[in-house]
Amino acid sequence: MNETRPTSNGRPLAERVASRLLYPTSRPREKSLREAVAGRIVLVTGASHGIGKASAKKLAAAGARVLLVARSRDALAQVAAEIAEQGGAAHVYPTDMTDMDAVERLGRTVLAEHGRIDVLINNAGKSIRRSIDQSYDRFHDFTRTIDVNYLGPVRLLLVVLPHMRERRQGHIVNMSTWGVLMPPAPRWSAYGASKAAFDVWLRSVASEISADGVTTTSIYMPLVHTRMSAPTDFSRVPGLTVDEASDLVCHAVTAKPREIAPWWSAPVQAWTDLTRNQAQRFMERAFRR
Repeated sequence: MNETRPTSNGRPLAERVASRLLYPTSRPREKSLREAVAGRIVLVTGASHGIGKASAKKLAAAGARVLLVARSRDALAQVAAEIAEQGGAAHVYPTDMTDMDAVERLGRTVLAEHGRIDVLINNAGKSIRRSIDQSYDRFHDFTRTIDVNYLGPVRLLLVVLPHMRERRQGHIVNMSTWGVLMPPAPRWSAYGASKAAFDVWLRSVASEISADGVTTTSIYMPLVHTRMSAPTDFSRVPGLTVDEASDLVCHAVTAKPREIAPWWSAPVQAWTDLTRNQAQRFMERAFRR
């Protein structure tokens, strides 16, 4: 068989095999997922497209009441309509995660209207791949990514966490990136720094809130072929589909592991920590090429 022949989902066979080897995913059993989320209130940011949309639809199908958050009211309304057609329950909350006052209102509004948030999935994100010499007059690249990827989620959780801790129940799922575990790569300074900031923030806070019954899962997601990653040509790079990535989210909600990461990330991280200078030189040579 020709290894470049597309499969039924449009991806070459070689890429699908490499993705399965590098990024094996775990789909929870339907019964387990329903037991975990039926009747629960689940807030999903970035729910209008991609992983957020797919995750919200799967959770709603399992019986969760999903609260959909993104900027576009029309896009959210479409997702809510699709969920309703499948017999699920969804509520729409258009919010710009770069507007801190709006994010605070979001948290207070959903708590007032629903009384609690059982699961919060921090999925909204902004990605920028740009070299530093093209960023000297683009400080807004850094403020936008830090607002969406770090400050916005922090602002929301500062409203929600007191209620979770008081109820002694709640779970937070953060959509991080495997890049946080790897040596910093060229052109990803804005994105990598903003994702690392929230990753460290949440892991620090997790040690304080665990005694109150509030748990966290950090998903160090590998490449996922979405519209956010589309501006960079990753067409030949092994990665997950949106459906596979949303399975990881459902697994996080069901099993509540502390983290989900590619199996090879720990040994690679250990090796790069021991050989930091060599890893940095490798990145420098790769950038020059």
